[in-house]
Amino acid sequence: MKKVILMMAAVAITALTVVQAQEIPDRKRGEFRPVHKERMHGKKELANLNLSEEQKTKMKAMNQDFHKKMEDLRKQDNITVKESREKMEALRKDHQAKFQSILTAEQKTQMEKDKEARKAKAKEFGEKRQARMKEQLKLTEDQSKKMAEQRKVATEKMKAIRENASLNDVQKREQVREVMKKQKEEMKSILTEEQLQKMKENRKQGGKKKRPEMI
Repeated sequence: MKKVILMMAAVAITALTVVQAQEIPDRKRGEFRPVHKERMHGKKELANLNLSEEQKTKMKAMNQDFHKKMEDLRKQDNITVKESREKMEALRKDHQAKFQSILTAEQKTQMEKDKEARKAKAKEFGEKRQARMKEQLKLTEDQSKKMAEQRKVATEKMKAIRENASLNDVQKREQVREVMKKQKEEMKSILTEEQLQKMKENRKQGGKKKRPEMI
């Protein structure tokens, strides 16, 4: 049963592919090594779906087939980066469609509830983080207001990008990165040099605290 649950944890994957800009990848020299970071449902969320044994069996077979196809794709040395990205995206979309076909209407509703719960939790975390930043950087009310407006604009832009059906997953990620880059640049006009340096130091310290947990 544990193995089945672990296999199910790959459900509804949104893989983020990080690649170097080589037209014809040279895998032997390591110039093109796609790294797949999978965002998956937690055990609690999977338990909330209350999957039947038949659904678990189908899901296990579906996940095994998906991972085999992804592995086979990674071994192809004679395709371009663009072709590899397109094929990976097609596999992910097919996998997601198959996953959705397994679920009942009630289970899909439960998934949406879990999704909204994650959003609410993320919002709460963001608000706490901003309050902590205001205290640490000693932001003025004017600075706090400008940063809040900046985050709102960036959030709306990223939402529009994610909902743009004319863009593929790779294009969406690239455009989101551009929005984040622009937001970072605009922050320089809001914060003082001292505050920017303090923010940089805080990020370094935060990274050091996380490393032991990741080992």
